[in-house]
Amino acid sequence: MRGTCHWLSVLLRLAAVSALAIAALPSLAQPIRIGLSGPFSGGSSPMGESMRNGVRLAVEEINAIGGIHGQPIELIERDDQARNELGAQVAAELVKMKVAATIGIVNTGVGLASIEYYQRARIPLLVAVSTGPALTRKYAPPASTANFIFRVSPTLDLEAAILAADLKKRGSQRVALLADDTSYGDSGVAAFTAAARTASLEVVATERFTIGAIRMDDALRRVRSAGAQAVVAWGIGPELAQIAKAMTMSRWRAPLLGSWTLSMRNFIDAAGSSAEGALMPQTFIQDAGSTAKNSFLLAYGRHFKTDLIPSPMSAAQGYDGMHLLALALRQARSTEGNAIRQALENLDSRYQGAVTSYDYPFSAADHDAITTNMIVIGKVSGGRVDYAYREDQRRSALLRVKSK
Repeated sequence: MRGTCHWLSVLLRLAAVSALAIAALPSLAQPIRIGLSGPFSGGSSPMGESMRNGVRLAVEEINAIGGIHGQPIELIERDDQARNELGAQVAAELVKMKVAATIGIVNTGVGLASIEYYQRARIPLLVAVSTGPALTRKYAPPASTANFIFRVSPTLDLEAAILAADLKKRGSQRVALLADDTSYGDSGVAAFTAAARTASLEVVATERFTIGAIRMDDALRRVRSAGAQAVVAWGIGPELAQIAKAMTMSRWRAPLLGSWTLSMRNFIDAAGSSAEGALMPQTFIQDAGSTAKNSFLLAYGRHFKTDLIPSPMSAAQGYDGMHLLALALRQARSTEGNAIRQALENLDSRYQGAVTSYDYPFSAADHDAITTNMIVIGKVSGGRVDYAYREDQRRSALLRVKSK
């Protein structure tokens, strides 16, 4: 009997040691693979890198509390270099790898080349930065019974309406439009032309320029001769900087407004003093702001050892988008694409994000989370983006839920 007790005691101790050893091992739970697609090199990289950092920060926070029902999130990152054909290859690769969902897409042309792969595979894509309206509308009902493309960035037509209203308020009736010759520029021209018509503004001239253009003198001379009182520019940072510098060199002091990309560091740094006063729509401005915004900025600075974000709006939208996707995964209790889509369309918990408070951000009929009341006008001042209007700053500290 005594021998039996001895062996029983040994077995219990061995079991206890084994349990401790197993507990000390890394989690063996199968990770949930999420694609992350964006331009991490090239002229659009400030947007792509900032978005990626926001997504990575959100994933770190999600995994720190146990992931999704015990499963950690694993990011599968791919650089699309802002090239349409490469973006399509990335989408095809991520679909083949059977990711549960993908977050990313910065450039409209890349998005247009990519969305078919996700839609056909019935894998949700959450667009974090691109503003091209067609991305979330191409497969919206009745074109398709189920749309798998969602977005947490503003659309071009919202930006255009905000800019047109601001020009009207400033008394600038005659406007020149300069846009790059990409799909993004095409969409910008269409959106702003329509918004200007609605606001009774006159677009006196439209000029297009190529990516990499360094001379804007001739285009500006033509639009100035047409009697423009303000310039609206649609493109990305490097080319927008050339426009600002050319306006300074010609001593033309007309207001410069444009797409949200005027907030990028590669515009502000390249344009230098010529960037001062440039105006653009923003969902997120890097100031003290609300508690949620402060928490995001503090966490970003702590994790990446810097408080200088090349594109703060991209980082905030990437961060919020990843947290919304995690909420959908928890609610769906599945990595099956259709279940995640349905959860996104019917999120049953509010999320207070860096950009805004998300309360039913999506529905079956509306896959765009950002509405007009979430957008403010930013202004380059002292080499950073600040609020153009104090009332916008006061309003940004309030909860800005989706307007119906």
